[in-house]
Amino acid sequence: MKFSIIFRGAMVTARKDIKIYYKKAPVFIFGLILPTFLFFAFFIGRQLDIARFFPGFLAMTIFFTASSVGPLIIPWEKQSGTFERLLTLPVSIPTLVLGDALAGTLFGILISFIVLLAGVAFLPLSFPIGVLFALPILFLLGNICFAALGVLLSAPAGRVPSNVMMLSTLIRFPLIFISGIFIPIVDLPQMAQTVSFFSPLTYLTDGLNATMGQQSILLLVVDGAVLIGFAVVFLLAASLILKRMALKGL
Repeated sequence: MKFSIIFRGAMVTARKDIKIYYKKAPVFIFGLILPTFLFFAFFIGRQLDIARFFPGFLAMTIFFTASSVGPLIIPWEKQSGTFERLLTLPVSIPTLVLGDALAGTLFGILISFIVLLAGVAFLPLSFPIGVLFALPILFLLGNICFAALGVLLSAPAGRVPSNVMMLSTLIRFPLIFISGIFIPIVDLPQMAQTVSFFSPLTYLTDGLNATMGQQSILLLVVDGAVLIGFAVVFLLAASLILKRMALKGL
């Protein structure tokens, strides 16, 4: 019975987020337009194989799109006063966190799946049969993980959405340069290689590389397990922070 209540509360929260926040301009700017410009800016004027770097572009798309909804929701609702109203309903903070993460996951899947289809249609991609089964699994885990990250970024936020979006961008930008998207991990300096393993984006990029016939450095099961671990930590941390802030009246 308790699980059904949590599930229903999360679904209702996600549906509310979809109706309200998918249409917000910051979601499209930070979630779709920004990573697209970054990727093509990297290729303009350079003789590079786009198919080789496509797994990284797909990982970056998942990273930005799935994590673009979460940072907007909680600050916006705190600003409008609806966040406190939600807490008076028979739903808990973990349920709200799950609902917000689900909304981010669905948005990430919607946009990044279009990017994946475009890559399959127009690029000479290679999909090794032995690991092809892992592609949809990593695709889903990546969206869940980064949607959870987006909710975590908004958890300690105040009531100004623009400040949260700016902070989340400052956190997300360094990750894309140390996660093997533009420069393979093995070509990074030793210090950068060490730091890269603290980035969840590294494991999604590495896993997608393996499923698309590119160089990878870890086993697929390791990439998937680490993404699950990061997602759980992000969700638990977001719930804990929000509970503490609610107790303080923030």
